[in-house]
Amino acid sequence: MWSGVMPAVTTKFGEEAGLDRAENERCFAIQMDAGCDGLIVCGSLGEGPMLTLAEKLELLGIAKSTAKGKPVLMTVAAASTAESCDIARAAAKSGADGLMIVPSLVYFTDRRETLDTLRAVVEAGDLPAMIYSNRVAYKVDVTPDMMEDLAPDERFVAIKESSDDIRRTTEIINRLGDRYDVFTGVDNLAFEALAVGAVGWVAGLVVAFPRETVAIYRLMKDGRADEALGIYRWFRPLLDLDVSRYLVQNVKLAEVHAIQSNDRVRLPRQPLQGAERQRVEKVIADALATRPQLPSFA
Repeated sequence: MWSGVMPAVTTKFGEEAGLDRAENERCFAIQMDAGCDGLIVCGSLGEGPMLTLAEKLELLGIAKSTAKGKPVLMTVAAASTAESCDIARAAAKSGADGLMIVPSLVYFTDRRETLDTLRAVVEAGDLPAMIYSNRVAYKVDVTPDMMEDLAPDERFVAIKESSDDIRRTTEIINRLGDRYDVFTGVDNLAFEALAVGAVGWVAGLVVAFPRETVAIYRLMKDGRADEALGIYRWFRPLLDLDVSRYLVQNVKLAEVHAIQSNDRVRLPRQPLQGAERQRVEKVIADALATRPQLPSFA
């Protein structure tokens, strides 16, 4: 159902900490103009847990207006199942094309709790859903056997695979074939995941470097892995910035330099400063200075 590059977009704030509608529109449009295949709002990179429901729905509306008919997914990530269900229902009423569901944001659910929560949320929203399996950040692992248990419900259509174990993509495909659209959710494992059968990439650094991200994906799908690998090797130091406790600050700082945006974040996060800011800015500057010329692709 879904495939390609789907940015997990950042959320742009104004100087008074509210949403900056115009800047969100501009940044979302950059993704679409580069050839991305959809948008995912209010995720980890989008500071979703720091947003009110009204803000989430406003961002959904902005994304829908700029997505050129491509799918826009709302991330559902809340402390309680009841709140997650409320978000899913509201997103459906506001025109979301699908949901990306985090099983549990704070409490580390066991197998039964994880499955029951996913089923409750997809029932509440009654939309196609991507299961977000991220045992590193959220300590809840949606395993292939759990995916098999959920497979009879056709509303579960995709997996965002973020276990940080490249073997997992093959394990899912070996066990379930093409039942799910498997997306890689770890930027610095994207080439590897696409090489073993992932059909999509929920990307982070794409918000600053969309054309390079799309080029890697399209070249891989065209069977031009050597060309994709050359770009990926250049990209890797940047992609590593997505795998960090400071991923939001890192990626927004990349947006400052690459697309002339800003790095405002919502408290308790604060923009990088001092030696860490200098380190990240050097990674970005080095990449910009050696930015590759992209080949043509379909």
